Amino acid sequence: MRSDTGRTLFFAWTLLLLGGDSAFTKDLKSSQKPNFLIMTADNLGYGDVGCYGNPKVKTPNIDKLASDGVRLTDFYTASPTCTVSRACLLTGRYPQRHGLTAQLPGIEGNYGEGLSQSEVILPKLLNPLGYRTGCFGKWNIGFAPGSRPTERGFDEFFGHASGNIDYFTHVYNQKLDMHRGIEPVQVEGYSTDLFADEAIAFIKKNRDYPFFVYLPFNAPHFPNPRNKQPGDPCIWQAPDRDFETYGWSAEETDEKRRYYTVITAMDRAIGRVLQNLDQMGLAQNTVVIFFSDNGAFMLENRGLEVASNQPFRNGGVTLYEGGIRVPCIVRWPGKIKAGTLCDAPLISLDWFPMLVAHAGGKVPQGLTLDGADPSDALFTGADSPHESLFFEYGNYQAMRKGNFKILRTESGGPFSLYDLDRDPGETTDLAQSQPELLRRTVGEFDVIQLEMNAEP
Repeated sequence: MRSDTGRTLFFAWTLLLLGGDSAFTKDLKSSQKPNFLIMTADNLGYGDVGCYGNPKVKTPNIDKLASDGVRLTDFYTASPTCTVSRACLLTGRYPQRHGLTAQLPGIEGNYGEGLSQSEVILPKLLNPLGYRTGCFGKWNIGFAPGSRPTERGFDEFFGHASGNIDYFTHVYNQKLDMHRGIEPVQVEGYSTDLFADEAIAFIKKNRDYPFFVYLPFNAPHFPNPRNKQPGDPCIWQAPDRDFETYGWSAEETDEKRRYYTVITAMDRAIGRVLQNLDQMGLAQNTVVIFFSDNGAFMLENRGLEVASNQPFRNGGVTLYEGGIRVPCIVRWPGKIKAGTLCDAPLISLDWFPMLVAHAGGKVPQGLTLDGADPSDALFTGADSPHESLFFEYGNYQAMRKGNFKILRTESGGPFSLYDLDRDPGETTDLAQSQPELLRRTVGEFDVIQLEMNAEP
């Protein structure tokens, strides 16, 4: 039986085919809620995408997404590590407010409560507005009873609980870690492709409804030796066809080449999802957001540090620009002018209020959000809705205000001061030459930090 929404759309299209663009169909079009598709990469560096300046990696679908929408040059993830950044995205709140401030460790951590079950996450606000909601990919914010996606507002979930899995066996620390709903499942296939397949199937099934698809790829996360069977090599994994795209053998031993291939495999999956939106006639009314959960890791002595956060300093788990400034693209036909750039400082917390607002909802009274709707900046090039962006992770603390950023690597230690316009690589500390600017900025940081610590 056709759904009510399906019958309404069928009737509207019948009128259009009969030659009428009636008042009824005009009202139907104007009242149609937008669909939302958020896709995240895992540890993808700012310098690892073609449209962000890398001439060697093949990312044609991500590059086309940028040419069809707006490419953000000063976009930040709210945390430089996977678990925390995902909790921030789904709550619209800084870590110090939602309480999940560190990476979940091991089986015990990933299968524990994780993000407090009292926290309101995005699908909880979209469900009552008529949205179908699905999550397909990396969860990584807790998988205890009550913490799993389908218990927190998502209608469907297919993916893994942990922070990383083997791309083909789907094992995390010797445990099968792929789930459908709350049950573990044994499936065959490359994880990136499986997540895209599930997202496409969900969209097809729910095309008559507004939908929110959260598609957090586990690519291009580095390979983890604890996810391998004894004797299996710890190497970047991708299907043979993606090596062939470069003219390389699947037996390629160069780690940077293998890393590029993992990115290209993700790009191909993204292209399939976007192509299906086009084929279903949904692209015009779908907001597509793509960004990386944090900067690429630059940890020493593993032989796997082949990613790039250029032109920025350092990488994941630090608050240098390489750890928190990430590639981000937004497409919304008719709202966002194609091929534009946005240099307003924005943050991953902003998607929560933006999606709720455009879905026709309201943030519950008493829920403090740190994100701010960035629509004006994306649509018209307006300034950032933020006076400053606050960061705190481990011993690191930082704040960006305008073009200036303060940063310290030890709590209680001295802050450095950088002019990101002139020195995006954070090579020249201005603390001594501009002491008054440093004093004022540190004072503002202290006020924000006190407010965060005062949260109940």
